[in-house]
Amino acid sequence: MFLTITTTGTPDRPATDLGFLLHKHPDNAQRFSTSHGTAHVFYPEASAERCTAALLLEVDPVALVRRGAGKGRGGAPDAALAQYVNDRPYAASSLMSVALSSVFKSALRGVCAALLERAATALPLRVEVPALPARGGADLVHKLFGPLGWDTVSARPVALDEQFPQWGDSRYVSLVLEGELRLADALRQLYVLLPVLDDAKHYWVAPDEVDKLLRAGDGWLAGHPEQELITSRYLARRRSLARQAMERLELVRLAEADGLDVEEVDNSVDENSDTPQGPVPLAAQRRSAIVAALVSAGAARVLDLGCGQGQLVGALLADPRFTEVVGVDVSMRALAVAARRLGLDRMTERQAARVKLTQGSLAYTDKRLGGYDAAVLSEVIEHVDLPRLPALEYAVFGSARPRTVIVTTPNVEYNVRWETLPAGHVRHGDHRFEWSRPQFQEWARAVAEHHGYGVEFGPVGPDDPEVGPPTQMAVFTLTGAGGSTSREERSASGALESTPHHTPKEATAA
Repeated sequence: MFLTITTTGTPDRPATDLGFLLHKHPDNAQRFSTSHGTAHVFYPEASAERCTAALLLEVDPVALVRRGAGKGRGGAPDAALAQYVNDRPYAASSLMSVALSSVFKSALRGVCAALLERAATALPLRVEVPALPARGGADLVHKLFGPLGWDTVSARPVALDEQFPQWGDSRYVSLVLEGELRLADALRQLYVLLPVLDDAKHYWVAPDEVDKLLRAGDGWLAGHPEQELITSRYLARRRSLARQAMERLELVRLAEADGLDVEEVDNSVDENSDTPQGPVPLAAQRRSAIVAALVSAGAARVLDLGCGQGQLVGALLADPRFTEVVGVDVSMRALAVAARRLGLDRMTERQAARVKLTQGSLAYTDKRLGGYDAAVLSEVIEHVDLPRLPALEYAVFGSARPRTVIVTTPNVEYNVRWETLPAGHVRHGDHRFEWSRPQFQEWARAVAEHHGYGVEFGPVGPDDPEVGPPTQMAVFTLTGAGGSTSREERSASGALESTPHHTPKEATAA
């Protein structure tokens, strides 16, 4: 296998800086042992104007068979002779990717103490791979490398035999990439996409491959239009790993869209920590009130939006009247806890068919959320920044438009009853706001009027005569042509009081 990287330079910024960036001196030819052969690094040319680094990987077919028995295409041949006579030693594949990560480890990470600024700067690069297996042909090569900033992507098909052109082209291409990129970015792209184009790996794909993919794909994979194909092929089409990788990439995409760190987006909150006193009874009362309202509304297919760790999902699954329950949360950590809490891996096929946990952000419309009887936003809206609340409103009430929407949120007036809560503090550090009853009702009535819903309000928890309940609940019901139930059928539990549709002028956002 053979690969070259070429750059050009000036007397002020000589091309031989490539040697510093790769941590391989241009005057030396070096050898490195790999598990399947020997990697050679040398420089066919090295001057201030132009410098080329070459990586030649000599693959030992015997070592490939002995070390890879039963793993990947090289270890599972159709015939005994094919174990030793195949394309593995000659065509760039996952073997070359492993060599790249081993020989140019520091360069892949963009580390160069001698030339910090140069390592962070885009260079004029030309990458050549004379023999690259491409299952999907030249078109796929262009689809994969085209969106990554290369000015030129050339993938010339290699003929099966130049003496017999009528035989057509092989599945190999001669790849040339030209453009201005950071060296680390170019190497990471090659590390991922060489085995993706080959659509095979010479080793068993374990769960840690997801981390490798995300590290190498940092900065370019989350927004790639062929992200799903890349992920599936890189992870040897293992669906569970590909799904995990896609979920984590979605988090990256959402974080980048909002200008946040991934940790800020993946910020699940345990409902048992949202009140400083008596959290479990109040959480249980919330669930009971929500279930009662859903039953009263005749809902069978329910969305739990911002499902957290799955407490409400579990309560709904315990009632056979709910035939489908979908938990949605932006936090993968919360979904993983929910899956364990619910015992998804131990459910019967019939039970598992009733529940689904999926990653999603309520700040964006999602076609998957359409067509359900009801949606629940339990202790969710207070975790959303006020400027982003209209986006959530539209995603739920304008786009998904379930027949019934139930919203619960803390009543800030009740906070004076929490002895351990300092004056002026919200109940949880992640709460962006907490509303009084007039403020919540003003918001709910405005949403209902704008999107064609009726709304009723009710308390959850002990209803203090002075400050009201600890939790307030609104039940929205689609009206007019969009609704399919009568006024009586839409009525929530007896604790709910009907409220006229107007906006109190004195209410203001917290």
